[in-house]
Amino acid sequence: MSAGPINFQVAKQVPIAQVLAHYGVQLHATGGELRGQCPLPEHTSRESRNSFSVNIARNLWCCQSQSCIHARDGELGGTVLDLVARLERCSIREAAVRLTEWFGEVTPVPVQATSVSQTNLPLRFQLSGLEHSHSYLEGRGITALTSRTLGIGYYGGPGMMQGRVAIPVHNEAHELVAYAGRSVEGEDPKYRFPPGFHKSQELFLLHRAKHTGDHAVIIVEGFFDAAKVWQAGHRNVVALMGSSLSDTQAGLLQKHFRQAVLMLDGDDAGRAATDAITRRLSQIMEVEAIHLKPGVQPDQLAPTEMNETLSGHLRPGRGLGR
Repeated sequence: MSAGPINFQVAKQVPIAQVLAHYGVQLHATGGELRGQCPLPEHTSRESRNSFSVNIARNLWCCQSQSCIHARDGELGGTVLDLVARLERCSIREAAVRLTEWFGEVTPVPVQATSVSQTNLPLRFQLSGLEHSHSYLEGRGITALTSRTLGIGYYGGPGMMQGRVAIPVHNEAHELVAYAGRSVEGEDPKYRFPPGFHKSQELFLLHRAKHTGDHAVIIVEGFFDAAKVWQAGHRNVVALMGSSLSDTQAGLLQKHFRQAVLMLDGDDAGRAATDAITRRLSQIMEVEAIHLKPGVQPDQLAPTEMNETLSGHLRPGRGLGR
């Protein structure tokens, strides 16, 4: 096997369909992806016969069998390099060498950010056994009723969410597309997302907020900000899952609402994001910006203070989303 330098980026460009064909793996096309029985040696489940999926556009694979995920130390999937390394039981470098030997030097093709390649596919499973009354949630001021209603809870089972607070993320059509795993002991990363998940394509709690009948939407940064606003009685709240606004998110807001009330964090990043998003959204809808005190986040506000703050920015007649 070659001992020279290996271009890993080039090796990752080998089409995953060719790699699967090399191993004789046969999958069927469904919902814009390939799906079938998992070929990995770690997969021992006889019940999970349709858990292996391939995103051709992004050249990624994933197995959503919980036993298979557990056997792979919580990894949901990865690139063609990861796939070959698993199948050959070799290192990533050796996998790159073998891909180059089998398929030659593949010329990298720039990946265009299309609506197809950026689509978050629905998950084919739901986590069970979540603890809705966990001490971490109590410390964040989230009640068991709120956690249970929003599907949030501590997960102690196998997989990449093990030992984390799992937060379900749904798309506009109410389909479960991801779990965000929040660390509870300060370990990195703070949040863990499934491979290939695009936060920029979703708005947390939009699937609930769009049914309130409210013309106004409250926009916050984080999951727990949204949960606390929701818990205070404002059901018309969504979270960006960050401090930036994508074109897709802006389009979703314009589609379902006529007024936006920004209530981002009271730090430098939050203030800068508030100014930038206000300028952007004001071109397509009415915008009100709330500037919290320095260092204050929405989830730190008491319900009374939160209600008073929001009532001063939502237009009369638009409602408070209760």
